[in-house]
Amino acid sequence: MANYIVDPAVLKNYLPAKTVLDSFNGNVYVSLIGFMFEETRLRGFKIPFHINFEEVNLRFYVRYKDNGVWKRGAVFIKEIVPRSAISFIANNLYNEKYITLPMKHFYNAGENEIELGYSWKYKNKWHRLEATTDKEALPMPAESEEAFIAEHYWGYSKYSPAVTFEYAVLHPAWKVYKVKRYLVDCDFKALYGEQFAMLQHTVSQSVFVAKGSEIAILKKTKL
Repeated sequence: MANYIVDPAVLKNYLPAKTVLDSFNGNVYVSLIGFMFEETRLRGFKIPFHINFEEVNLRFYVRYKDNGVWKRGAVFIKEIVPRSAISFIANNLYNEKYITLPMKHFYNAGENEIELGYSWKYKNKWHRLEATTDKEALPMPAESEEAFIAEHYWGYSKYSPAVTFEYAVLHPAWKVYKVKRYLVDCDFKALYGEQFAMLQHTVSQSVFVAKGSEIAILKKTKL
């Protein structure tokens, strides 16, 4: 998870109706995130050749007040996967912004550290998100930047200027690995548009790796 502080105005056109931007210490973030789907099921069923696969996404963070209680969620600007059927299902069931590109990943656990990374090919260029971490994952400190980034348990998608879809994302609190070194080689302008070109030359505010878990994504509802 590579995290960047951005001007809130950059996200204005992506903000779903009835949500507001979430912030940490007064700052608004976008995150470039790579992870593995493993043992994936759709409504309880495994789909051949779509069980284990990579995803890289760019997302930001929002809040929605539901009967006086704030829910904290994420909005995806674009999600990259290597299988077209995944894009079709996610875009149609959840109104997300998936695209299909060639992808690959690596994971090497050594005696004292872990090396891992994700690559995706767009316009004949391989983009990369990689990190080297400590071997041991530690509990995520409460009220930390890591907790702010990782602990958004709702997804929101903009269906129209007035309609928003909401869905719950269920998982336990994750542990995190301390990052020793990292690499972000991504053409943000080409992939995400002119408004994100500044990330090309912006040093990330933070980078960390989370130890994943089982996750359930529930059915969407309309706000």
